Amino acid sequence: MPAPVNQPKTLYDKIWDDHVIDIDKDGLALIYIDRHLVHEVTSPQAFEGLRTAGRPVRRPDCTLATVDHNIPTASRKNFTTVEDFVVQPDSRAQCTSLEDNVKAFGLTYFGMTDRRQGIVHVIGPEEGFTLPGITCVCGDSHTSTHGAFGSLAFGIGTSEVEHVLATQTLLQKKAKNMRVTVDGTLNEGVTSKDVVLHIIGTIGTAGGTGCVIEFAGSVVRSFSMEARMSMCNMSIEGGARAGMIAPDEITFNYLRNRPLAPKGEYGTTDDGAKFDIEVNIHGEDIIPTVTWGTSPQDVVPITGKVPDPAAASDASKKAAIERALKYMGLEPNTPMEEVKIDKVFIGSCTNSRIEDLRSAARIVLAAGPDAHISQGVYAMVVPGSGLIKQQAEAEGLDTVFKRAGFDWREAGCSMCLGMNEDQLTPGERCASTSNRNFEGRQGPGGRTHLVSPAMAAAAALTGKLTDVRKFLGADAEAKIAAGPKLKLANASEFLTDPVLPPPEPIQVSAAAAAAAAEKPLPGAESSSKVAKFTVLKGIAAPLHIENCDTDMITPARFLKVLTRTGLKIALFANLRVGPDGQPTDFILNRAPYTQAKILVCDKPNFGCGSSREHAPWALKDFGIMCVIAPSFADIFKNNTFQNGMLPVALPAEACVALAAEAEQGLELEVDLEKLEVRRASGQPSFSFEVDPFRRHCLLNGLDDIALTLQKDAVIEEFEVRRSEAWPWLDGFGYKGRRIPVAAPKKANKMDW
Repeated sequence: MPAPVNQPKTLYDKIWDDHVIDIDKDGLALIYIDRHLVHEVTSPQAFEGLRTAGRPVRRPDCTLATVDHNIPTASRKNFTTVEDFVVQPDSRAQCTSLEDNVKAFGLTYFGMTDRRQGIVHVIGPEEGFTLPGITCVCGDSHTSTHGAFGSLAFGIGTSEVEHVLATQTLLQKKAKNMRVTVDGTLNEGVTSKDVVLHIIGTIGTAGGTGCVIEFAGSVVRSFSMEARMSMCNMSIEGGARAGMIAPDEITFNYLRNRPLAPKGEYGTTDDGAKFDIEVNIHGEDIIPTVTWGTSPQDVVPITGKVPDPAAASDASKKAAIERALKYMGLEPNTPMEEVKIDKVFIGSCTNSRIEDLRSAARIVLAAGPDAHISQGVYAMVVPGSGLIKQQAEAEGLDTVFKRAGFDWREAGCSMCLGMNEDQLTPGERCASTSNRNFEGRQGPGGRTHLVSPAMAAAAALTGKLTDVRKFLGADAEAKIAAGPKLKLANASEFLTDPVLPPPEPIQVSAAAAAAAAEKPLPGAESSSKVAKFTVLKGIAAPLHIENCDTDMITPARFLKVLTRTGLKIALFANLRVGPDGQPTDFILNRAPYTQAKILVCDKPNFGCGSSREHAPWALKDFGIMCVIAPSFADIFKNNTFQNGMLPVALPAEACVALAAEAEQGLELEVDLEKLEVRRASGQPSFSFEVDPFRRHCLLNGLDDIALTLQKDAVIEEFEVRRSEAWPWLDGFGYKGRRIPVAAPKKANKMDW
């Protein structure tokens, strides 16, 4: 519920309260979404849902689309059409599908012939589409990036993408407030990437579950916008729903003269505002950091060693370390600086901005005029957008990289998740500036070490993980000064393309027009796309994996689908199929578990990682309609509900008991009406809790969108108030009305 009027509020509280349209007695709120970013991987099914239901996009002026995940990063010198350029058939289908959808529904689109095309979380801030005080969503977990501007930004699943397109709203429960304060002075060579890796190592990948993190402290305030974006980008890797940093003059100096940037006051968390969780970190404790395992929480200082599982006091932790080391091919107690690498990737929505490229180029220059990547190492640099690529070339950064042997690429997500040709082969080891080091994240069998851009450049030059501070100091400064003189360009020099109004839809069907004109009838059963869930009885498959992530549940190579079905083969594919292509002894390959309807995981944080909905789609396609675990990642949990599936959280000891019975092949019965899990063993059942609204929807097979459209009048009333308070959010930027950021304005409720 909103905080009392006189009670000090956090920045999250303020934005939340100003975007609540309606709220029920259980605290489920309908919130308005100001900005929606769309890409090709998580949107095809959403647009198809609109077509099937005959629904238009409610606010085309608040939506911006681009292609980024699938597209090749090879030279576009001979580019003609997407059909000819994108070689992989499934990738091509997703790219052309988005092109068709933006035309059909009339959306602003930065395609592959537009120099502004790039990673969705790079182009939003770059164009000024991202603004302080707004709500911003995208079908991508790293939407948290935009929180660096003091916005509430978070990733959503495909069903929610459809919900936003149709209603410009979302159904949400308010998260808890968490503050991570970093004060003090950073050591030489430490960047925001090192800081956020250190934070994740401190709180763990589930440390922020159920929370929105506000990053604060003198260290954070000193960071540039690019550095702040890197921090907020990885807040999802700490389990948080979103990450935020209060806007200040650094924020508004960045936004000034961006094509879509308006004016606006800004605010911060009130003095005395209550945070549910507080974490304090000393900047002096952080040195250049690297991951050693298969989770972003597996971090160690570059001067440290690979951990020894024998030193772990907890049996579960010991098993997790052993599993990670086996996958990573590392021996305990190996100094991190002795770990050799095969590839280097500088890019991704975490570290592909101009400041990141400058940081990496500086290390190359510091190594001297004859610097070159180590023999046997392949290193690639992938700018985050076409405009960043042009700016880097204007500054001469591309020449620095190419002279040293780096491969200078076109904009895209690239090797961050390997949905295009940029991948690791089995056993290859990569120093990567991306955000996830999950098993197979950058390619099946690939081994990823997360580092800062400067650390990645150092690794490329030495052929192994390296303390970047060896390339710093007085001697390095002298080498840089003696090297080529680089020109520092201003981003505004490249932000010259007008952002035109969204085009008119070319395929508004009669059904869509009728749906836009009619008010939904009371009760949404007739519009339901979801089967009712009452009692589920069947075989339960046991799983003993902590932090079971979405890349493990559904590897990236299976994301190139246009429908919600056909993903049975994808479920735990890297565990179910061996390197020889033959089935393994994984639990779901064994009878009777090939017929499992329930999955019981006795380890915490199931479903961590991406916001994409493919993980629950794969589980559902296999036949699994219920997952029982001690805890779930927030987005995965919500995505299961969206697909008529039931996530059941039980105490760890209950999950251990149920998994043991599942090992015996015993069935379970999950009763949503009575809220209990019954056991074939005759042992007492376990009670569980489910959000009342979600329970009601599952029991009755109700469709969220149809339910929301029943509140159309309330949404329209909110939009009128929104237009009066924030008129620039109604597409003014598209009309060329560039308003000075710092212009004074009479304060009102929705100003920060």
